Amino acid sequence: MAAQNIQFGLKVKDKITGFTGTVTGFTTYITGCSQYLVQPPVKKEGDFTEGRWIDEDRLEQQDGEAISLKRKINGADIPAPIR
Repeated sequence: MAAQNIQFGLKVKDKITGFTGTVTGFTTYITGCSQYLVQPPVKKEGDFTEGRWIDEDRLEQQDGEAISLKRKINGADIPAPIR
């Protein structure tokens, strides 16, 4: 279980590298290591930068409110395609 309980949609910064972005995912491994997926903003040119999985104890929350998305249907509610 996550010690920090960082909320999805919050902006965070890696204390070691300075990498910043928005939390979009979370996982806990069998070894007990918990990581958050941090997605940086799009570059000025409109190019995407790949997100990074970062250990939870390296992250610090930044100021601001969490971004949230409202969805009526999630992927689990959509039937598999018929071929």
